[in-house]
Amino acid sequence: MKDKVIYRCSQCGNESLKWMGRCSECDSWNSFEEIILGSKDRSNRKQGQRKERIAPVKLSKVNVDDSHRIVTGIDEFNRVLGGGIVKDSVIILTARPGAGKSTLLLEISNDVAKKGYKVLYVSGEESEAQVSSRARRILDKIPKDIWILSDTSMDNVISSIDKIDPDLIIIDSIQAFSLEEFNSRAGSPIQTIECANVLVDIAKDKDKPRAIIMVGHMTKANEMAGLRTLEHLVDTVLYLEGESDEELRTLMATKNRFGRTGEIGLFSMEEEGMVAIDNPSEFFITKREYGDIVPGSALSVIKEGSRLIVVEIESLVSQSFTPYPSRIGECLRKDQLSTLISILEQRGNIRLYDKNVVIKATGGLKLSEQSVNLTIIMSIASSVYNKGIPNDIVFIAEVGLTGELKKVPSMEGRIRELDRMGFRKVYIPKGGLKENKEFNNIQVIELRTLQEVINHVFGKAF
Repeated sequence: MKDKVIYRCSQCGNESLKWMGRCSECDSWNSFEEIILGSKDRSNRKQGQRKERIAPVKLSKVNVDDSHRIVTGIDEFNRVLGGGIVKDSVIILTARPGAGKSTLLLEISNDVAKKGYKVLYVSGEESEAQVSSRARRILDKIPKDIWILSDTSMDNVISSIDKIDPDLIIIDSIQAFSLEEFNSRAGSPIQTIECANVLVDIAKDKDKPRAIIMVGHMTKANEMAGLRTLEHLVDTVLYLEGESDEELRTLMATKNRFGRTGEIGLFSMEEEGMVAIDNPSEFFITKREYGDIVPGSALSVIKEGSRLIVVEIESLVSQSFTPYPSRIGECLRKDQLSTLISILEQRGNIRLYDKNVVIKATGGLKLSEQSVNLTIIMSIASSVYNKGIPNDIVFIAEVGLTGELKKVPSMEGRIRELDRMGFRKVYIPKGGLKENKEFNNIQVIELRTLQEVINHVFGKAF
């Protein structure tokens, strides 16, 4: 039988029976690649894909216990996954180059191997010597149950899995691998998806379930490279965020079949590798002596997943000598900063039309919650008045365009965390608490408007 030839777009996976200069689906030019589907290969693949018929079982009869997870010694990683690595799961991790993906995976391999599990670390981009050099730098002692393979052939990877019989398989990265069965290049949509399909089948084997972590490339738009099909195939999608020249790294799950999404893990990139931040509130607050008050600093509480974190927001307001003053917010979107500045000008009676405003969160944390609105505004006001806010006062509120303070979720939990940590005062919207709650040490001050908060903190003279 004559081999069948089709053409597939390397950008979106669109198929055509003839070559086209421009893809009709994604409008990419010269992106079609020739794919030869040999009759022998197709028949062999169909035979290999045939599986025994599996009878359905009652959902209530399926047992899931704690032993179904591999609980690592890295609490921040366990938190993001929902309690540990599920033994028959497929995880994909993506990040910018230099963010620390390989370093984190080596630390996970080290911890899992110490617990008695076999680990196969497959690198399609680095040699065994390069991986070994990094491992010797960040690990005290390399466990005997970690195997390393440097290859780009998925066929060889499958053979190695059968030979070593590992419990955890790490693939770095999935776009570097290819199957001999397909004639397209490594990294093309067909190779990436088919290699991922093979790994999913290996992980879900009922006789020998295995956990697999794949690394995926990231595009310039900070999205995972390739088709969205890859994200649908896997159980968990993890994003590791952080610049190579910054200390903070955040690990977040955008998809998780075995836990909640939006949970984040916090790490610090040190000389010895990725170090979990066990007490994030201390990391995101400047340590000052009691009584030291610095203008331009204010505190708030944010909720990241299930955890509450006290953060410090700093601001710097300076005279502008240009027609268009600078508005720089490293920790939030520029349009959000501009909106808050407009509210402060109109509702707080502070003129900033000729002032440069720079905002930064200590530790480099990105702020997405509206609960920090009041804190940002009070930080700017503190800088304008050159009058510091005591470091035992916290602000929790969204600020509307009318200047009114608005409620935020989990208010009671935030205040109880502040009470536990020893803070003295917290400013919240009027009616922010459902009932008249009593706290041990902290004083809760409920106000209606931004102007009331400014008057209460700085005095009406300002």
